[in-house]
Amino acid sequence: MTDLLANIVLGFGVAVTPVNLFYCLLGVTLGTMIGILPGIGPSATVALLLPITYTMPDTAALIMLAGIFYGAQYGGSTTAILVNLPGESSSVVTCIDGYAMARQGRAGV
Repeated sequence: MTDLLANIVLGFGVAVTPVNLFYCLLGVTLGTMIGILPGIGPSATVALLLPITYTMPDTAALIMLAGIFYGAQYGGSTTAILVNLPGESSSVVTCIDGYAMARQGRAGV
């Protein structure tokens, strides 16, 4: 049990280093910018931005790819709310409620 806790603490310690947090921020930013484009979902965004991670260390590359994926999901919801075009299947329900709220001037909510 102590080995499990030690490994979890070690994993969090590696993940929250400033370099890895920077790569996560960079991945989320790039993923959001590409994910805003209608019709490009998180999987396509990761496939498009995969060559960026070839020269990185393994841990930083995986953290950046995770940031790209989640940033693209967030960007897809922005398009669904403002333009009523879901970029992926998870944004379809967001189109129904979010676009109606955006037409009423409550897009930020």
